[in-house]
Amino acid sequence: MQDRFNTIAGWTLFAGIVALGLSSVSAKYFQADKHHRPHEMGFEIEGVEAEGGGEAGPSLPELLAQADLAKGEKLFGKCTSCHTINAGGPNGIGPNLHGVVGEAIGKGVGGFAFSSALSGHGGNWTFADLDAWLASPKAFAPGTKMSFAGLGKPQDRADLIAYLNTQGSNLPLPAVEAKAEEPAADEAAAEGEAAAGDEAAAPAEAAAPAEGAEAEAPAAE
Repeated sequence: MQDRFNTIAGWTLFAGIVALGLSSVSAKYFQADKHHRPHEMGFEIEGVEAEGGGEAGPSLPELLAQADLAKGEKLFGKCTSCHTINAGGPNGIGPNLHGVVGEAIGKGVGGFAFSSALSGHGGNWTFADLDAWLASPKAFAPGTKMSFAGLGKPQDRADLIAYLNTQGSNLPLPAVEAKAEEPAADEAAAEGEAAAGDEAAAPAEAAAPAEGAEAEAPAAE
């Protein structure tokens, strides 16, 4: 009986040692003990940018200039559970949004009880403010009662803002700034060659002997 107990205890101890060794080896092999971001994400999370940044996308005025009003209206369909958009429409869980673009932030026209986070914000709803609000209400106005998480895609926000603007506001869209054009590569190369030619000509002119000067040879004695 004692021998059997010792055998079982020995095998149990051996199994524990093997398991510990395999755990250590696998951790080193798979780098499980290293806290780092995976080389490739399992799935893309909307609104989360990859590390390292990247080239800046189109500006808000550019996005608004190419906004799709039909898509904006479809996106607003997600808001109808809380908001109305028609003129004189009732407030719901959220305020009526007719003419919201350019309206005073946190004031409204239908007597909606805004949170102090918005009523004390100040200013009017500009295109830029609406873009920031739709991206993340809690970031724009910490403490807001708005439970909406936000729209991660800039073009979706632009489409929705453009649609809201057609519903009682009709403000002119912000102008798209013209981008400075970089000089063509061939023009830059031509300018470089011209500058190099001017520099080469100057030493040549300085090395030419004065006109009429003759070299005197030493007399033989």
